[in-house]
Amino acid sequence: MQLLPAGFRGARYRSTDSTLERVYAMFPRLRERERNLGANLSGGEQQMLAIGRALLTNPDLLILDEATEGLSPLVRQEIWGGLGQLKREGLSLLVIDKDLEALMGLADRHVVFGKGKVAWTGTSPALREARAIQEAYIGV
Repeated sequence: MQLLPAGFRGARYRSTDSTLERVYAMFPRLRERERNLGANLSGGEQQMLAIGRALLTNPDLLILDEATEGLSPLVRQEIWGGLGQLKREGLSLLVIDKDLEALMGLADRHVVFGKGKVAWTGTSPALREARAIQEAYIGV
């Protein structure tokens, strides 16, 4: 499996070890499947591959939109765990997702949109208490 992204130029990354080995440590399933083409991976493995490829570009900001949508609970847990590790290492993340519990465990700030406008913004504890916002915009 070729994990290097198109246009890879060896840019910087805040982590001390931005290598293929680091990606494999974060997502061991990819090491197990390294001889498989991306199209032959499961949906969760493909998502791990996409995140790993993005990390190899040494980004300052990683943006994920519904990164765990439709994946098994175990794969979701593995991806959220990897995102938590990236946050602890200092990588900035912008995550769009409906999994409120996972987001509250990861995010410093939340922004809730309604009809293309910011409807609410605040911290995880504030969002946890904002039941009306959760019900109106998140469907909790």
